[in-house]
This record gives sequence, structure tokens and C-alpha cells, in this order.
Amino acid sequence: MATITASDFRNGKTFEYEGKPVMVVEFQHVKPGKGAAFVRTKMKNLITGAVTETSFNPTAKFEEAFVERKEAEYLYQDGDLYYFMDPETYEQEPVSGSKLGDNFRFVKENMVCTISSYKGDVFSVEPPNFVELEITDTDPGFAGNTATNTLKPATLETGAEIKVPLFINVGDRIRIDTRSGEYLERAKG
Repeated sequence: MATITASDFRNGKTFEYEGKPVMVVEFQHVKPGKGAAFVRTKMKNLITGAVTETSFNPTAKFEEAFVERKEAEYLYQDGDLYYFMDPETYEQEPVSGSKLGDNFRFVKENMVCTISSYKGDVFSVEPPNFVELEITDTDPGFAGNTATNTLKPATLETGAEIKVPLFINVGDRIRIDTRSGEYLERAKG
């Protein structure tokens, strides 16, 4: 394992702090007129997402944290476990539903997601930023009704509900930004 010191901190640097992987969000080297220099650090726990601020002695040593990010294909759900397949080894990896974010509601079988793990433990699953899904339920649209600022609820093939423009109908395929959960456009072709 590589070690780093607090004076090596840069935005995005990951290290182990109190047994947990954290990432430097912001840092500032402070050299007061009196007293020793220190590194004021804002860091994010990569597993819980909690952000904390702490000051470190510039010579404080930490183990560098190597977070593994790999793509895997979502296969199926069985109870609280969601199964993903590594496209290179074809190994299946079960992931607990508690590790999935709210945006996983836009993922359907065979979509490729990015799985982040630390020391073999999966802590997050990121769906693709943009997905195309079919509308399975919504009020009927009206020809010529192209008002873009008026929205209606619609249910997607994954069961997720979002707001869509009035001209969208059941059976339409639409593009969605999974980060915001917003309708982007009708899918082409």
C-alpha cells in the first residue's frame, strides 16, 4: 500500500481515514504567523457520502485508498439482491439493494452500470447518465399539444414515475437523464 502525507492532498485524492475511504473535496495549506502549519481539509466519505472538515499536520501519513470502478451488466433482481455480470469474466456479483441509489429506478435488465468498490466491498452502483425507456402508462396526449412547460405524470417500463410533456403517449420511447430524473426528449427511431 502506498502512503501519502497531508501535504500531498489534491482535490479528488482518495485515502483511508479511520478505516474508511475518503476523497479530498477541498484543501487549504495554512501557515499562520504563530504556531505550526496545517492542512484544512474538506473530505467526503465514499461509502456514506458524508462530508466532514478536519485539519491535519502536513506530515500526517495516510494509506492511499484505491477505489475500483468497473462496468457490469445488470442481470436481474432476487429479493433484496441485484445481480450484475462482469463483461470480461462473466462472473455474477450480487449487490444489496441498500447500495443502489434512487436513480437505479431507471435501470432495466441488460443495462451497463458502473460499480464502485473498495477492498472488494461494493459501495455504489451508477446507472448510465442517459437511458431510453418506454412509457407504459400516462394520460393520452393531444395532437398539436406541444406546450413544453406543462407536464403530466407518466410510468416507465421500469415502474419509475416521472413528469413528461403533454404530447407523450403510451408506447413512446423517451430519453431520461438518470442524474436528475428528468425527461430530455423523444427517442429517435
